[in-house]
Amino acid sequence: MSSKRVIHSHAGSPRRAAGFTYIGLLIAVAILGLGLAEVGTIWRTQAQREREQELLAIGHDFKRAIASYYAAGGHQLPLTIDDLLEDKRFPEPKHHLRKLYADPMTGAADWTLVSGTMQGISGIASSSKAEPIKKRGFDEDEQQTFKDATCYCDWQFTFVPRFRLRRPAATPPPSD
Repeated sequence: MSSKRVIHSHAGSPRRAAGFTYIGLLIAVAILGLGLAEVGTIWRTQAQREREQELLAIGHDFKRAIASYYAAGGHQLPLTIDDLLEDKRFPEPKHHLRKLYADPMTGAADWTLVSGTMQGISGIASSSKAEPIKKRGFDEDEQQTFKDATCYCDWQFTFVPRFRLRRPAATPPPSD
């Protein structure tokens, strides 16, 4: 009788295979997490770019409303934002701005008011200290002031009145 020795190998055992599956699953979860983090970054950047475009549009609306208020009568600037919403200088109030917009960068109507050389509000700016993504490619009027801004608060939407120089009345030539 010969005795045979049986050698048991655990190399192909289900227990060892489960360990490899677990490691593979951990790697897959890590790769998925990195991918989702990248998607989140892209989404956040895209959302910020959309808010920047909204800020530019709202800023131009405020600038046009201030110009409309100025041109409507008296060549004066509004004293408050409420004056843009309801201009009570006339028997029938005028509305230069449809509504008080929220600052897209902060989510609140916490605008910084800009005063010019004249009494009143000549413009608005965001109160956000966040750094803009957009650095170039602005309208010609804004290119110099918005280019390379370090925060959205540097994006000031201002109306600058254009003063017309009046020509002096023609004086008749001296009579002899």
